[in-house]
Amino acid sequence: MSRSLLRDVFIYDLRNLDSLLGGLTATPGITNANFYTMVEIIIVTSSPFFLQNNNGEEVLRDAQPLSPGNYFVVVDGTVQLSDEIVYVRLMSVCTGSGVGSFTRQVRERDGGCVVSKVANTLAMADLWKGFEAAHIFPIAYHNQWQENNFGRWIDVPPARGGSINSVQNGILLRADLHQQFDSYIFSINPDDGYKIVFFHNAINRDLAGTFLDSELLDDRRCPPPELVRWHFRQAVLANMRGAGEPVFEHDFPPGSDMLGDIREGPMAAERMEFELFGRLASYVDGVGEGGVGDEDESEGDEYSSGHDEDDSDNDVTSKG
Repeated sequence: MSRSLLRDVFIYDLRNLDSLLGGLTATPGITNANFYTMVEIIIVTSSPFFLQNNNGEEVLRDAQPLSPGNYFVVVDGTVQLSDEIVYVRLMSVCTGSGVGSFTRQVRERDGGCVVSKVANTLAMADLWKGFEAAHIFPIAYHNQWQENNFGRWIDVPPARGGSINSVQNGILLRADLHQQFDSYIFSINPDDGYKIVFFHNAINRDLAGTFLDSELLDDRRCPPPELVRWHFRQAVLANMRGAGEPVFEHDFPPGSDMLGDIREGPMAAERMEFELFGRLASYVDGVGEGGVGDEDESEGDEYSSGHDEDDSDNDVTSKG
């Protein structure tokens, strides 16, 4: 799937109209001010800029809803696309003692999907089918987590699994929303009241422009804004910069040649790296953080791609 197919907003350099800088879909909740923030993520200019619409009028940085159409970057200098890295994410099921603890803590804190506001009415029976604990920063990139010292934002460290498996690096989502969150189909803007921003109109339109509940934000275990902002920047880059990043297949039925399909698809090396390090991270507690794993709980650890083969309703899997 191409992220650019459903766009109705297009961004150009006024001095080079043949070059498309990017675009997006004007979904509910995206304001002109939000649009400016997003454009600032995907481009680098040599001096301050403003945006102009098709009528040659300056677009104000205000709370008016963003309208579909062409927009032009006006700058007294140069403009180029940002080269910030977008980290490939796939839907892989990871288990292990560290991830299991992460999942249980996220469930206990949230009690239901924090985006759709659907509570799990079976939580008292420890039945969680349809609800999944999502890592905000994926565990497959544990090395990058450490290199960038992202753990400095964590003040509720987990008992095991390293700071990347802190409850603060997770949110509980409906299963379908977890897939979309990992694919950067939507994200959360912590700098606009934790607004939920969808990048495509065809999906969950009723949730676009809503906000996270204060109950989560007031909890001392809530995700730090820096991590939420990281995911939001990634989503903006993946959806808006240039033609956008590929959306990868994640539905691999049992017995299918997942690795073969990955090798034949786009960005094969990056996707294979994600799979490899996702597996390693799910098997070992505290990788790179002083750690040999807690082997006493490792017997039940397993990994599968796209599907949880454990049919029990109280599984403790997390898709990273």
